[in-house]
Amino acid sequence: MKELKKNIYWVGIKDWELKRFHGDEFVTEKGSTYNSYLIKDEKTALVDTAWGPFKEAYVDALSQAVDLSAIDYIVCNHSETDHSGALPLLLSKIPGTPVYCTQKGAQMLKRHYHEDWNFQIVKTGSALPLGEYELNFVEAPMLHWPDSMFTYVKGASLLLPNDAFGQHYAFSGFFNDEADPCELNREAIIYYANILAPFGKMIRAKIDQLKSMNLPIDMIAPSHGVIWRDNPMEIVERYYEWAGEYREDFVAIVYDTMWHGTKQMAEAIGAGITKQGIKAKIINAARNDSTHVLTDIFRAAGILLGSSTYNNGLLHSMAGIAEGIRGMKLRGKLGAAFGSYGWSGEAPQILSDSLAKSGIKVTAEPIKAVNNPTEEEIAACVAYGEAFARAVKEQ
Repeated sequence: MKELKKNIYWVGIKDWELKRFHGDEFVTEKGSTYNSYLIKDEKTALVDTAWGPFKEAYVDALSQAVDLSAIDYIVCNHSETDHSGALPLLLSKIPGTPVYCTQKGAQMLKRHYHEDWNFQIVKTGSALPLGEYELNFVEAPMLHWPDSMFTYVKGASLLLPNDAFGQHYAFSGFFNDEADPCELNREAIIYYANILAPFGKMIRAKIDQLKSMNLPIDMIAPSHGVIWRDNPMEIVERYYEWAGEYREDFVAIVYDTMWHGTKQMAEAIGAGITKQGIKAKIINAARNDSTHVLTDIFRAAGILLGSSTYNNGLLHSMAGIAEGIRGMKLRGKLGAAFGSYGWSGEAPQILSDSLAKSGIKVTAEPIKAVNNPTEEEIAACVAYGEAFARAVKEQ
């Protein structure tokens, strides 16, 4: 339990051992937290809970922070089980306690737990007076589920946005000014790229709406990671930038290879890119976690994908990366493809087509080589990289 503001407490769980999230899709090297917030006023409200595997520990710790029977209201900003997993156990101890959520939130909670709790449906503009404080609700569909909403604590200038502005990051403190800034910034962009990137247009619209509401905000407390108290709107502005046509000054060359022919092509293309004064990051997709590969792709100005042809298609790691790019709905990036093959050679075209279908502007037809590239083919790959770098400079 940690007091954040007068009578407002963090009552969550720090999960130091978490290494994978969303099944095995997302690597979480720094663990995570499941942030839950208790507001003790004339009425007592609990905002979000914790993941199911921690339900007993969570409810036990919560009962030490407050008499459970004194909880008047529960707010569920988002039904995903890392936030709502302790609800069934908690409500078994305080049955009938009203649960405030969106209409979609109620539907999803019923599907998760097959319980018809005392749901109180709220919309943007709905308010719940507690006494000194008042909870104001703001629907935030697709940030990042259809049921998501923000809770603003009027009187405390505190925004509780659930998954927005979070990170999978466990550390000994609670606030952003207590954290290692390099680690924090890295985890924040990894989280955005892998969870929120597809919803950029909606994120910008929601931030514009929040600004138009003129809500004073001096603390942002998401449901994972640090609580932003030092210049909290900085992370909001970063999200606004990331949600646009975000790119940094480098090209990501992502490949997989069987007998090193495609690897040689990747390195030659990279050499051509650097000859034009653009940085190149060469990444073997099979030997790096997709979470970090997709983060680099999100950050890059240009994306080059390479694969050997395997059974008339892609090597498995590159098939996964291509699918990940499709889901991210990236904008404002350039792309191209390459690869070596033995006899059929479909992989580079499959990658090129996949980039185009994913909204990436493809700059040239894919470049291919049979088995190990010759000196002439290596030189052609260098030229291919140079041409790609020139296109990046011009975009």
